[in-house]
Amino acid sequence: MGFLVFLVVVFVFGLAVGALARLAVPGPDPMPIWATAALGIGGSIVGGIVARLLIGSYGGLLVAFLGAVLLLILYRHFVQHRPLTGPGARQPPPPR
Repeated sequence: MGFLVFLVVVFVFGLAVGALARLAVPGPDPMPIWATAALGIGGSIVGGIVARLLIGSYGGLLVAFLGAVLLLILYRHFVQHRPLTGPGARQPPPPR
């Protein structure tokens, strides 16, 4: 039962962090709820690694948020081929 609770807590935390990251980066980013949670979980991992290397601590919500924003920016740039600023940032991603 403890492991299931852990998974639910990780999913909810990732969902919250991913949703905040999606709100912080302007423009539409259509993705399902599980992808938003994965974005937040991945951001937590990336932010924790970077914080551990730079400041010697794993950080917290702010570091996870910054990691998720970084992942979202990289996803938009390399996968969707969309800019972060200008008129192209507010356009929906092109269909695949």
